Amino acid sequence: MKKVYPIVLTPAKNGYVVYVPDMKINTEGTDIADAIEMARDAIGLWGITEEDCGRKIPEPETIEIENIKHESNEIVTLVDVDFLAYRKANDMRTIRKNVTIPSWLNEAAEKEGVNFSQVLQEALKERLQV
Repeated sequence: MKKVYPIVLTPAKNGYVVYVPDMKINTEGTDIADAIEMARDAIGLWGITEEDCGRKIPEPETIEIENIKHESNEIVTLVDVDFLAYRKANDMRTIRKNVTIPSWLNEAAEKEGVNFSQVLQEALKERLQV
């Protein structure tokens, strides 16, 4: 799920302060490229945290950058965030699952030194095409 949010970059002593109006969050970067990347990271983290808390990620209020209030020395631009890709790249939590298999299959797999978790992950990724 990809969304686009406006950001405001304010020059600072050591780079740029970034404000994301739709989420009322701030971050910073050492230069414009770093500030935009930090904004994408902050938005991604904020979004998946909202999902984890059972809330919906809000739609951007406006993507017309000319409608974003800012000072003359500030840069207003847009940042795209793919929340699904962000979660895949950054959410490395593990979840314990209990599975039931026939005893003969368990014995054969253990005899071969099969890593059950790895096999289940591989099968799920193949099945879900992720």
